[in-house]
Amino acid sequence: MMNNNHTKKRRIEQDDDDDETKTKFENLPVEIIHDVLSKLPISSLVQFKCVCRAWRVLGQHPNLVNLYLTTTKQNDPCLIFHCDFPIRNQLYFVDFAGNHEKVKRINTPFSPKMPEFDLVGSCNGLLCLSDSLYNDSIYIYNPFNSNYLELPKSLNFPDQQLVFGFGFHLQNFKLVKIIYYRNGYPRARRLVYPQSEVQILTLGTSEWRSLGKISYQLVRRPSEALVNGSLHWVSRAQRYNPSRRIISLDLGEERFREVPKPDCGSLSRCNYHLLVLKGWLSAAVYCNYGRLEIWVMKEYSVKESWVKLYSIGAYTLPKAVKQNMDRSFKIWNKSLDRKVVRVLGILKNGEILLEYKSRVVVTYDPIIGKFKDLTLHGTPNWFQAVVHLVYFIIDLRTNLSISWH
Repeated sequence: MMNNNHTKKRRIEQDDDDDETKTKFENLPVEIIHDVLSKLPISSLVQFKCVCRAWRVLGQHPNLVNLYLTTTKQNDPCLIFHCDFPIRNQLYFVDFAGNHEKVKRINTPFSPKMPEFDLVGSCNGLLCLSDSLYNDSIYIYNPFNSNYLELPKSLNFPDQQLVFGFGFHLQNFKLVKIIYYRNGYPRARRLVYPQSEVQILTLGTSEWRSLGKISYQLVRRPSEALVNGSLHWVSRAQRYNPSRRIISLDLGEERFREVPKPDCGSLSRCNYHLLVLKGWLSAAVYCNYGRLEIWVMKEYSVKESWVKLYSIGAYTLPKAVKQNMDRSFKIWNKSLDRKVVRVLGILKNGEILLEYKSRVVVTYDPIIGKFKDLTLHGTPNWFQAVVHLVYFIIDLRTNLSISWH
C-alpha cells in the first residue's frame, strides 16, 4: 500500500513539474518565445502546437508568421516527393532544416476521392494537386496541418491537354489553368492542340474567370518559377519557330508577357527548366556530355542582367540505380516532360540540390566541384521532387476566407 501511495505521489510531483515547466516557458517574454519557435523545423513546430492549447496559441501568433518567414528564407528548404509509380499515389517530405536523413510519408485525406493526382506546384506552404485520371478535380492542401480545399469545377473539353500555374500575389492565391484542345482528329500523326482557353481562379471565390486565348504552346512542368508577382513557363518549339521562349503571367494585371532569355546558345533545345534561386529568375540548361549551366537574371526583365552563375559537370548515377533502369522509366516519364536533371535549389551552405532521372537527390559543391549522394531513408524508387517553403505556419482558416476541410 505504501508503494502505491509513493508511486501516486511521484506522479503528482511529476505532473506539477510539467505544469511548472510549461508555465515557466509561457511566462518568458513573447519576443524570446517567438525567436525560439522561428528556429524550429516545420515538423518540430507542428509537434509543438499539438502539446496543449496554450502552446497552440503561441504557435499561431501573427508576429511569429513574419519572423518565421524571414528565418525560412535563410534556412534550408523542405522537399516534397510525389510518387505515382506504380499506380498508387503517395506524398513524402524531408526537412533539410531538421533531420534530413529520413523521408516521412504525408497523409492525403482526400485520396478516396482523388487516388491519382499530379503535383501542380507548391506556394507559401500550400500544395496544389490535380486529378490525373479525369482532369476535373483540383485540391489545395496544407500537408502540415491537413487542411484541404476542393476547388470548384471549371470548363473541360473531351480532348485536351492542361498546363497549370499556382502562385501568390498581394494577399491572394491564384490558380491558372491553360487548356489546349482540339475539335475532331487531324490527319497528321503528331498530336496537335491548336485551340486554347486560359482560366484563372482566386482562392476564396466560387467561379473561374476566362482570360481568353494564349498564342504560345507552353511546356507542362510542375512548380514553375514565381518571381516579381509573375508565373513563368517555357514555350514549346514550333515547326516554323524552333526558338523556345520564356513566357510570364503577371498575377496582378493577369496579362501574359515575353521575358528576355539568356544568350547561352542552348535555350532552343528542350533540356532546360526555370526556377527561383536567391530570389532571381533562373534557367537551368542541360548541355552536351551531361554538363549543366545555371543562369540567373539579376535584374528582372533586363536581358543584359542574365549571368551564368554555375557550371556543373556530368554526374554518374550509382550502379544500383543504373541496374534498375528499365522500361519502367519510360512509363514514369510519359506523364510529364521530365528531364535527366532538375535543379531544386541552393542549401544554406552553398551546395546545389539536384534531382537526377527522378531517382536520386544529390548535392554539388561549386567550390570544390564535387557531387555528394544523399542518404535519404524511405525515399520512393521513382519520384518528382518539389521545393516546399513553409511560410504560413498558423491555421490558414484564420487568414483566408475559405471553408477548409
